[in-house]
Amino acid sequence: MAPPDPKAGEMGEPRKWSIGDVLLAARGIRKSFRIGERSLEILHGIDMELRHGEVLALIGPSGAGKSTLLHVLGLLDRPTEGQVLLEGQSAWELPLTARARLRNAKIGFVFQFYHLLPELDAVENVLLPSMIALSRGAFVRRRHELRERARELLSRFGLEARLRHRPAQLSGGERQRVALARALFHDPPILIADEPTGNLDRATGEKVLDLIFAEQQRRGISLLLVTHDERLAIRCNRQLVMEDGQIELDTALPIPD
Repeated sequence: MAPPDPKAGEMGEPRKWSIGDVLLAARGIRKSFRIGERSLEILHGIDMELRHGEVLALIGPSGAGKSTLLHVLGLLDRPTEGQVLLEGQSAWELPLTARARLRNAKIGFVFQFYHLLPELDAVENVLLPSMIALSRGAFVRRRHELRERARELLSRFGLEARLRHRPAQLSGGERQRVALARALFHDPPILIADEPTGNLDRATGEKVLDLIFAEQQRRGISLLLVTHDERLAIRCNRQLVMEDGQIELDTALPIPD
């Protein structure tokens, strides 16, 4: 599989897929963890789908298994049983390197606690997907082009005065905007956001959410959003209610043309 083209991260052109086509699917997902001599099952046979261009909220109480499910869907943590299908491909059956490339090309992540590297500045953190996707030689040859694209994206997110700042020098909202820029740099078809405003005050969180929804609309990507905030969930096309490791309710709103 060829590395993703980082140029797409700044282009952000709306996608041409038909809404309703399944992009990401879980089939019979179970996930267990060993605790001493016993096995604790967190996910109990999850079946779900994320469609092209859809904004899907995954809601439920703390401990319901939401983050565990996201890690499985995002190809970060292998399920005990079941399949994750990404554009029809069984992702967990791929070799490790191919799976890592697929994840880097197709899925962007935004987490509650940012996960920025403290020793890198804002631009360098945004460039991490390219550092991973490209060989050292290819990255060096394209570094000026890639840095300029990262700077342009961060500036569009209101961070033009923070490009050389490291995470410790940024506010929480600024860190999350850097994390969002990193997630979108390769223009992935899927954005997974796990409680993206959980570490922010309400006003700052609203600004970050508005930016996430604006980018989703502009790029036509699929957004899977974990939240416990019902006010946020109703902004999404569908809501999956999760409890005790199972999907208890699937409600849908019309997806606008």
